[in-house]
Parts: sequence; C-alpha cells; structure tokens
Amino acid sequence: MSTKIAGGRISRGQLVLLAASMMVLISSCKKYLDIIPDNVATIDNAFTLRNEAEKFLFTCYSYLPKDGDPSYNIGFMAGDEVWIPYDQREFGPSAWQIARGSQNAASPYSDAWSSRRGGGGPQNSSGVGFYGLFDGIRNCNIFLTNLKDPTKVLDLRQDERERWIAEVQFLKAYYHYYLLRMYGPIPLIKENIDVSAPEGDVRIKRVPFDECVSYISSLLDSASSVLPNMISDRGSELGRVTKPIALAVKAKLLLLSASPLFNGNPDYASFADQDGVKLFSSAYDASKWDLAAKAAKAAIDASELAGFKLYEFKETTFKLSDTTMRQLSIRNALTERWNSEHVWANPNSMAAEGLQRNAMARIHADIGVGTARQQLSVPIKIAEQFYTKNGVPITEDKTLDFSNKYTVRTAIRRERFYISQGYQTARLNFDREPRFYADLGFDGGVWYKYDSKTNSDSATYFLEGKSVQLAGANNYGWYNETGYFIKKVVDWNMSSSSSGVSYRNYPWPQIRLADLYLMYAEALNESLAAPSADVYEYVNKVRRRAGLLGVQESWTAYSSSPGKYTTTDGMRSIIQQERLIELAFEGSRYWDILRWKRASEMFNQNITGWSVFQGTTQEYYKVRSIFPQSFIAPRDYLWPIRTYDLTVNPKLVQNPGW
Repeated sequence: MSTKIAGGRISRGQLVLLAASMMVLISSCKKYLDIIPDNVATIDNAFTLRNEAEKFLFTCYSYLPKDGDPSYNIGFMAGDEVWIPYDQREFGPSAWQIARGSQNAASPYSDAWSSRRGGGGPQNSSGVGFYGLFDGIRNCNIFLTNLKDPTKVLDLRQDERERWIAEVQFLKAYYHYYLLRMYGPIPLIKENIDVSAPEGDVRIKRVPFDECVSYISSLLDSASSVLPNMISDRGSELGRVTKPIALAVKAKLLLLSASPLFNGNPDYASFADQDGVKLFSSAYDASKWDLAAKAAKAAIDASELAGFKLYEFKETTFKLSDTTMRQLSIRNALTERWNSEHVWANPNSMAAEGLQRNAMARIHADIGVGTARQQLSVPIKIAEQFYTKNGVPITEDKTLDFSNKYTVRTAIRRERFYISQGYQTARLNFDREPRFYADLGFDGGVWYKYDSKTNSDSATYFLEGKSVQLAGANNYGWYNETGYFIKKVVDWNMSSSSSGVSYRNYPWPQIRLADLYLMYAEALNESLAAPSADVYEYVNKVRRRAGLLGVQESWTAYSSSPGKYTTTDGMRSIIQQERLIELAFEGSRYWDILRWKRASEMFNQNITGWSVFQGTTQEYYKVRSIFPQSFIAPRDYLWPIRTYDLTVNPKLVQNPGW
C-alpha cells in the first residue's frame, strides 16, 4: 500500500517502524515513529493541521539510512572488514557485491541516487531496497515550503514551527551529505522543480564539490542555531535531532572535505561537466583541516554541555573481574540503549536480529542453528590490526614476539577471562588489548553474557570453532568463514535456554562521542606543524576507556619506533589505526579508508581466515585464502551513476572510470 504525495509515492515500507521488542522500553517514543496515514492524498490535507504536518515530518525522517541492518549499512559490507560465506543463506547484502568487485554502472549496487529497490539487478534475497535519497530531499523541500508559509498549519505554535523547520533542514543536509560521500559532486536540490517547468530546467547539473560542501554546511548552521541542545522530553522525542547532532554531521562533512580523496586529489584535476566547469579543485587547501578541527571541537563542546561522555559499565549484580567489566564498557558503548556516549542514536534503524543473529556464535547447545547464524566473519588482517596488550601494533611491540603468530599455544590461568584456561588457540589471540577480546569471538575465546551459567565470568561460556564443534562450519550457509566472529554488535543481554533465544534490540548509534574525539585529533594533527597536547589528549581519552596507556607512554616504553608520535606523519598513522580499532564493525572503516585515499593499499589484499572446515587443532590453524579482493583506482573511489539516469538527463556526467 502507498500514499501519493506531491507527484511521488511514499511506500509503507519506507516509513519509520519500531521493532516490537522495543515497545516496553521506548513505548513513549511511538509518537515520533508513527506513520503518515493512507488517506492523506494531497499537500493541502498534509499541512492543514498540526497532527497531519507532524506525520509528514516523520516521513522526512523515514529516509534516514538503516545502518543497524548489515543489509543496508554500505560501510559495513562494501569493504574488507566483514566477510560472509559465498553459500550464505537468507542474507544477501547488496554492498557485499561491491566488496567482491562487482560494482557496475548499468545497475549499481547499493544505489542511493535513484529510488529503485535492490540495486545491482534483481532484489536480493533479504528483500532489501535502497534509499532513493533524492526522493527524501524532495519531501524535505515540500515540508519546508509549506511550513515556512505562515498561512499553513495554523494550530502549530511558533516555537514548534521553527524547530520542525530546523529538523528538516538538518535532514535535507544529511541526505545531501550522504550522497556527496558516495558520489562526489552532486546536484544541489535547493527547491523542488515544478512539474510544468521547461525541459531545460528539469535537467540539472552536478555542482562542484566545494560548492556542495558550502551549501550543506550552511543548512547545518541554520539548523543548529535553532535545534535544542538536548531532548528534554525523553519519553516521546528520543531520536529527534539536536544541536550536537547537527554540529557532529558538520564536523564529518568538513573532515571529508579536508581529506586526501577530495582535497587537491590529482586524479580528479581534469574532471569537469559538459560545459567545462571543473568539479574538483586541483589545489590542496591546508586551511580545510583547520576548519574541520574547529567544527569537531564545536561538536564536542556542544555534546559535553548536553551531558554526553564516554560510556563506562559500572553497575551489575554479578561478581565480575575488572577484565570483564572493561570489556563490557567497550561492548556496551555500542549496544547499550540511549547511553551517555550516543550523540546520535537512530531509532529508524534498530540493531535487531538481522545484525545480532547473523553475528552470534553457537556457544552452547541451547542456541539453535537458525538462531545464531554466525555468517558475519572477520578476516585475519582485521584481527591483526588490534594492538598488543601494551597498546602498540603487533608489528612494533619490542617486548612481545608475534613472528610466530599463526602457531598454537595453551591458555594459562591468568588469561582465563580472555581465553578458556587450558584451551589451545593461535598465538595471534594472546597478549592483545581489551578491545580485541571485547569485539571478537574466536576458537577458545570467552564470550560472557548476562545469563552466564555460573552467574559470573568464571568458567563461563567460551567459543569452540572447529568444524566438529558447536560453532564450527558444519551447517550449510550458516557458518563463520574466517574463524573470527563479531561479538561487539551482540548485546550482552542476549539470552538463551532450552525454551528459546532472545536478542535485545538497540537504536543504531550513528555517531558516538569517541568518534568525535578521534575526528578532532585527526584534523588538529593535520593542521599543525607537529602534534600538540590536545592531539594526544583526545586520542588518549579513547585509549583510557579501552584500558590502555596513553600514546606517549605506550610508544616510548614498548614500540620499536618510540619517536613515532612526535611527528605529524607518525601521529597520522597512530590516529588512523586508533579509528580502525575503536570504530571497528560500525561501518566507519570503509568510508575512512576511501577518504584517506588508502583503498588501493587496503582493498587489494586477499581475504584470509583459518581453515574452518577442519576438525583438528593442527589443521584448523592453517591460514586459508578465501577471496582475492581487487580495487581499481581511481574508479572505485566514487559510485557510478546509473547509465539510464545519464540518458534521461544528459547534463549529468559520469564519475571517472565508469
């Protein structure tokens, strides 16, 4: 069923829905998530009364990307961070075809430009459509045009009118930003074009990148000047945008603009439209880093003023070791609902079974094959990127030997909260930082959850991953391809018993405070001749929560390159690795590697894993090549515009290489 509004169709499937399991906790948010009724047939009806206008407001929200679902989260599946079995069952993310090198211009995968369902050919097995963000922008423009008219919606208070306008200005900016990150220069849809407009007016052009950034930034500035600092009515408005959210997205926008992919990239020096207008500046602009740093600091200040802080797990009735408490601080920073670190949590995208069930391992017999499908797999190179327990890369730690990282050793008692005592597993899995154990499940690794059979983290659940064991590759399509599982995205409240399995859903955190801290450190480092105290401090804030020493202490005491942190280049490398670790499995890595212009290096490596079809320790711990990834530069840095769209609008130009 659909509703016709302003020449377009809004399907019920596009509208914001709340998972049934969330009703008890956030039932009072239901008003925010109500959908537009089927009998609203005209714009006049939609903007006569406050209630009807509010439903149109929620329609504008409904286009927010559903990043809590791996079938929709492009960054989650399009790169090299997560892999799935080729013979996967009931799960076919469109973006994974991009990771496999199958992107094309005839029918692009994960197409956010048009409103077609599926993308890349027939609708995939999970029934996933993609966003059609220009449709979302069109609806935002309809809303703004009508709400700015004082003769419309006469029963709406002025303060509400101003806030709703600001919210939709933000949404309009965010949809433009999302497209900009994917496609580079885009058309700016400042106002809707009348259906009776001449053909030449309908065929719009792509706008130079810097002009796009300026326009989106101006929308965010306008919105942030009106939006509230925090949600005061948490009972009915959680999920609505605030000033810290708008400032955080502006910081992301300006960081993108300052980054190597878009700041003086010689690959795009000759890229122009059909009238010869250059779509990128060929000159590197160092001042962009300063603007990005100031924007990130403004977002941090607004967030902290609103009460946001790094999450720490402190309350429990169970007897837990400090080791497990640290892991729960790391895991729950992502999964704890509406926690203190979630600057922007998106209830339009619940991290439900689509994510958690496909990540969960079968760690005991009460968890059935279909209730923990284990398909989301982590390549070995991602496991290797986490630091040692000393807080430095495994290739730099001068006190620990990882030259034999693929050999096997046995866990001893002091390691029992990370690895089951007496279990044999790879050297790679020992002497690692707390985030390694919080984020990853692996053969022999402890997997604590609140229904622990011992009511503590002593002798609790652990994973057995060989083919003859519970979590092994012994079920067609529902198995882990690499031997590393994504523990991080599974809420620790997941429960399992002989009567069934239950996952607790959570609104997907689009932006965490830790992300803002690392953005600020990155931009500030690039804007200075040498790293400053603030660069170190904002990285160290994140490291301290992860249970690590500060950058200066760790590199001085443990690294074979002790002076690395003292230079801009060295600190850049440290900050980038810190982001890849802290934001792992949140869809950030893919976009970061693109904007850093490192994809040719990172996405042209083999995807590898353990020999998961083997049943013995000796045979299991042999590295197996799964897929030879290929990234073609500069082509693959930007999405192709569908060939059909270029035919319909000949004023558009295709991205380089497509």
